[in-house]
Amino acid sequence: MSTGKILIIDDQKSVLVALQLLLQDEFEEVITLSNPNSLLSTLKTYAVDVVVLDMNFSAGVNTGNEGIFWLNKILEFDSKLSIILLTAYGDVELAVKAIKMGAVDFVLKPWDNRKLITTIKTAIQLRQSKQKIDRLEGEKQTLTQVLNQNETRMIGRSKVMFDLNRIIYKVAATDVNVLILGENGTGKELIAREIHAQSARRDAVLISVDMGAVSESLFESELFGHTKGAFTDAKANKLGRFELASGGTLFLDEIGNLSLAMQAKLLSVIQTRQLIRLGDNQIREIDIRLVCATNRDLIQMVADGEFREDLLYRINTIHIDVPPLRKRGEDIAVLAEFYLRKYAQKYNKPKLRFSTKTVDKLMQYAWPGNVRELQHTIEKAVILTDNKELMADEFLFHQAPKSKNNYQAASLADMEKEMIAMALEHHSGNMSRIANELGVTRPTLYNKLKKYDL
Repeated sequence: MSTGKILIIDDQKSVLVALQLLLQDEFEEVITLSNPNSLLSTLKTYAVDVVVLDMNFSAGVNTGNEGIFWLNKILEFDSKLSIILLTAYGDVELAVKAIKMGAVDFVLKPWDNRKLITTIKTAIQLRQSKQKIDRLEGEKQTLTQVLNQNETRMIGRSKVMFDLNRIIYKVAATDVNVLILGENGTGKELIAREIHAQSARRDAVLISVDMGAVSESLFESELFGHTKGAFTDAKANKLGRFELASGGTLFLDEIGNLSLAMQAKLLSVIQTRQLIRLGDNQIREIDIRLVCATNRDLIQMVADGEFREDLLYRINTIHIDVPPLRKRGEDIAVLAEFYLRKYAQKYNKPKLRFSTKTVDKLMQYAWPGNVRELQHTIEKAVILTDNKELMADEFLFHQAPKSKNNYQAASLADMEKEMIAMALEHHSGNMSRIANELGVTRPTLYNKLKKYDL
């Protein structure tokens, strides 16, 4: 027996009895009506999958207009119900018209039993497919809302923040590629999310990719997808980030970390808005809004032969410079208060506040780790404090020792972190120069930045 509930509407009781006997052993439930006036109340009572509808009900009337009338009523009630029309040979032209209006098929009287059963089963499958699509669409919308929700918002009242928000507003209204430049911790991803949230693509997904975490061997698979069997561990087809973001926004963070070979592959897809999955030969169109970000000096990298000039031009239609926190000092107190309220609520300390000296101390610190460092500093202080006020001495910032005489014991990790932080500030985030000064390779430097959350 197939699943599915069938509603049959025909004014001839002999037809209803015959169809009841034919279908009752084939389907979950068969409901019959001889008067269509009770059709809508029946649909409200039973979760019907298929309606088998006669075209004529009044004696002596063979125009089929009654069937068209009730077809519209059913579709108004539920546009995804599968409707099969019962019609005489002379009504075929009208039945074809009804299919264009939303019916799924028609069956001629007298009907062929086997063909009728097959037609109803097909109509049930169509109904179930429509319901599945609705569920998937609902899940997609829910997922999109979750993925796109911001952890925080753009906060600040300084002139630089006002100017930044004005640029974001203008850029978001377009579909041009955007490059966001700024030091680590300044909120480049937050700006990308703000651009997406204010754009015409706001109801679609934003996919974020940390390019510094994508290895060269997995680059094509992660970005462009692969087919089953494309390589040893490819056990199923996989959509890449470009396809997942199609219709929405793709944010490529740390794009300055890509090798020249990876840059070449990326450039081709950005130029053509077409890709081929690894192990496939089918060209797939993509529709994305591209936003990239980096803390590196891409112009200097082009001069050094480390970044493709044509790729820079492609991703840099509009570029946005994000100021470090030390250049928007009046926002420090605003941000600190925001994070205090956030973490005081999270850790059940709702009455916690800053002392006046604490605010002064926070304002005087250079914050080499920018907003991210401020956020983590406030969270740590909220967790550890036993006071009703956060006091100034609860905030210990790692300052570089001025001489051997004022040297204080510190762990090697603390010293290393401080050296990197100082180099970050001194070279304004230029990774090549920082790595040279510290005597390490750039990959090692990136690992250290992640380790110390700089």
